[in-house]
Amino acid sequence: MSNGVMVIVLVSVIFGVLYEMYKKHLEFKSKTLKYNQNNDEHNNELKHQVAQLTKRVQTLEKIVTDEGYQVQKDINNL
Repeated sequence: MSNGVMVIVLVSVIFGVLYEMYKKHLEFKSKTLKYNQNNDEHNNELKHQVAQLTKRVQTLEKIVTDEGYQVQKDINNL
């Protein structure tokens, strides 16, 4: 009889531990998903900023390499 009780207690403890581990796993997964969503939003903002800055640099390159800009610069130096 005591062996049966020990088996029941042992099975109960094992399933209790496994259940707690599963709950912790779900909590971790939930936190990870929230963290990843925040990072995705931040990455999208950074991509947008990089795209805007790239356009601005291209515009500045066009202005600086334009012959009219160089002529104006030469006139101002006189």
